Formats: sequence, C-alpha cells, structure tokens
Amino acid sequence: MSRLVTGAGGMLGRHLVRHCEDEHVVALDRRDLDIRDADAVDGAIAHHRPRVVINCAAWTATDAAEKDPDLAWRVNATGTRNLARACRRNGAILLQLSSDYVFSGLSRTPYPEDAPTDPINTYGRTKAAAESAVLDMLSDTGYVVRAAWLYGVGGRNFVDTMIGLERTRESVRVVNDQTGQPTWADDLAGLLTRLAGAAEAGTAPPGIYHGTSSGEVSWHGLAQEVFRLLGADPSRVLPVTSGEFGLPAARPGYSALGHGRWDQAGIPPLRHWRSALHAAFPLLQEAHAQKGRTRESIGN
Repeated sequence: MSRLVTGAGGMLGRHLVRHCEDEHVVALDRRDLDIRDADAVDGAIAHHRPRVVINCAAWTATDAAEKDPDLAWRVNATGTRNLARACRRNGAILLQLSSDYVFSGLSRTPYPEDAPTDPINTYGRTKAAAESAVLDMLSDTGYVVRAAWLYGVGGRNFVDTMIGLERTRESVRVVNDQTGQPTWADDLAGLLTRLAGAAEAGTAPPGIYHGTSSGEVSWHGLAQEVFRLLGADPSRVLPVTSGEFGLPAARPGYSALGHGRWDQAGIPPLRHWRSALHAAFPLLQEAHAQKGRTRESIGN
C-alpha cells in the first residue's frame, strides 16, 4: 500500500483522495481513525503498511480552540506525535499539514520556511508543537507543509460563505487588516501528491515547505474578488478592522509565506491566488448551488 490519508473526510482530504486515485490509497476519516488514540494509530499504520502517510486530520476551529485548548492540543499536537511515532516504527514517510498561524504576523515580507515560529493563539501553538514532533522524530522522513486560507468543495470556507452572503445581504463587513494567501484545496492536493512521490523517490529533502498560492491579499480584497466573479458590485464589501469583530482568538496581521524550498524538491510552487480562484470558481458556485438544492429537498 503506497498512501494513507488521515482526515480523509475533510475538505482537503477529499480533494487529496481524488488526486490519489491512480495510487494505492487508504482513506481514513475521523470515524475510521481517531489520531488521539495512540494504539489505534499504531494498529492502522502497522496493518496498512503505507509508504507515505499524509495527515489531514486536525482541529481547525481557531476560536473554539481558545475555549477548549486541551481538545485542540490532543488532536493537533498529541495526534500528530502518535502518527510520527507510528511512522518511525514502520518506516513510513509522514507529510504533516500545518498552518501560517505558527507565525505572529508581525513581518511585512513573506515568511521563509526557516523563520522562527511565534504563534499568538492556541491553534497556532498546537500546530507549532505538531511541527516539532514531526521534525524531531522523523528527521529523515518527516515533511511539514504549511497551508493557509484554504477554500474548496466539500467543507466550510470563506469563499463559499461570501458566495452565500452576496445573495442574502445588501452589504457584508470583512476585515482588511489581515493579509495572506488564499489557496485552492485542489491545487494544494496536487502539490502534496507530487511531494509524496518525490519523497518516495528520494528527490525531495525532508523538512518544511510552504503550500500556499503566490501573491497576497486581505480578506477584504478576497471578498471583493468573489463579488466581482459573481457579477456583483465589490463596493458592497465594507472594510472593518479585526478589533471590531472581537473574536476570541488573535489572528496574524500578515501571514504570507515564501516558497523558496520547492526548487530543492524539483517541484514548482503553486500559481497566483487570483488565477486559482478564477479557475476554481465555476466548481465552487456549482457546489454552493448543490448545497442549496439539497437543503430545499430536505425541507420539502
């Protein structure tokens, strides 16, 4: 068995499994494998004997993590350590998904892969701990891929939310003081598949990679672009500050990531966020419409 994907029921996991259709892949969602359970993780890895494990299982509810840090820690940090230990015992490569939230956001230029981490919220701290577990326990076979601002089909995300709000609100308020890199989950899934192959072939050095689109934009600018693609007036998106929302978890003000290490792996980095969004948009619109039709059908 070549690939094992954890968290396969999530948005990224679903895109990833589709990209692995030509490979031998075991797709495990949360019901199949709770990565908090060390014995279950050991058993799954020993049974399936994958060459590469790609961990998409994570607690990603940033604000909820502030209210229940123990649960976020058990999933993101302890769960990843369980996987790293099992991979070490069974000689498997581990690709671990991480986040731009491991950084403070005080930079004004894209963070390189070797920049020191300095998270400012619980979610970021749990992901930084997960990174350390992989890099410490799997120095030769551990890969950390930091993602950010993901959107796609099959999960809640900012782009899908904006598509819905454009149809139901005269105006929407979106923060303009957080800058990052919107990334299409399908683009990232393809990148992870290529990295897994390069890791197996021994052509990609282990360590940290940044799996985000190029370019950068604020949440406000991204929302305006969604409105443009819908044929709506982007001025209906009103800029506000993060402080006006008063969310429980602090967010990095700037979290764009650099992509310098992909040259070492012989893999091109992802395209510009705007090009990806334009390519993805028909699929996103159809998925949103399908959700609406499903709700109507259930309601009837």
